[in-house]
Amino acid sequence: MDQTILYILLVFAISLGLTMLALIDIILKDFGSIKMKFFWHFIAIIPIIGWLIYLIFGFRKGQKKKPV
Repeated sequence: MDQTILYILLVFAISLGLTMLALIDIILKDFGSIKMKFFWHFIAIIPIIGWLIYLIFGFRKGQKKKPV
């Protein structure tokens, strides 16, 4: 296999993993409304850069849900 293909696959795999972490974080937080939670889910699933946008702008917006 060509090395370039391996590097591209590595970038996509890392991006997919970081996207999954962002989505899990969004699920575990309360953003005040369903609309905002949906908005951050939509942003996080943008390929390659969605997780980065969420990390920069949305990570601190939500509050962790308190256990019942």
